[in-house]
Amino acid sequence: MSNHSEHPSVGLFVTCLADMFRPSVAFATVKLLEAAGCRVNVPERQTCCGQPAFNSGDRQTTADIAKTTIEAFEGFHYVVGPSGSCIGMLHHYPELFADDDPWLQRALDLKSRAYEVTSFLTDVMQFDRINAQYDGTITYHDSCSGLRELGIKQQPRQLLGKVDKLSLNEMEEAETCCGFGGTFCVKYPEISNRMVSNKSQYISDSSADTLVGGDLGCLLNMAGKLKREGKPVQARHIVEILAGMTDTPAIGEADYDLAKPL
Repeated sequence: MSNHSEHPSVGLFVTCLADMFRPSVAFATVKLLEAAGCRVNVPERQTCCGQPAFNSGDRQTTADIAKTTIEAFEGFHYVVGPSGSCIGMLHHYPELFADDDPWLQRALDLKSRAYEVTSFLTDVMQFDRINAQYDGTITYHDSCSGLRELGIKQQPRQLLGKVDKLSLNEMEEAETCCGFGGTFCVKYPEISNRMVSNKSQYISDSSADTLVGGDLGCLLNMAGKLKREGKPVQARHIVEILAGMTDTPAIGEADYDLAKPL
């Protein structure tokens, strides 16, 4: 359990993609956090994490977004989100402020409290009482930011191992980028398309019926490619499976999902 009270307060960082395209991911995250004994709140002042501006070199806009986020999540024991990419961006906030800027310490404080959800459940709460089943074979994609910036690799697999009836077939090059990369797919569409084509083949070769991951951007990208290629593999965010919330259409199967080519 955490070093805080028995029921630590958690501010949920919803993320833009969950808010706009996949609200079920946010609801599933809340369900898991509450099952782990957390008191969950969703600050209404939260916006984008600022990653698109940051990756495009717009430091001032990113700093403004960071200040809004820092203020929105002050007072919580932890900040948790269903995205290694977005939480990884929160960890970059200290880079935006000079050593003598009073916002630097506040950014460092936020960084120290910010966790991706599977990492938080496993590493902080030591929670693995997963009450779910999934009658299928999955393959897991390790997203770049979660893996390389936050060290998320075994945590999701440990939690998935607690799901009844679920089988995991690891794909070849599970740690290789899917080609989405936020603005990368817009700047370099040909390279991005080749990368996701390779990924689609690895997913298909795994013989899994479901692709699972922890970042919606990656999942939307790969789900769209799989659908356009006519490959019968559905995509789901890990929290939907862990929370037993798989009644919704798979990613890319509903009108509100962004599963079309750019």
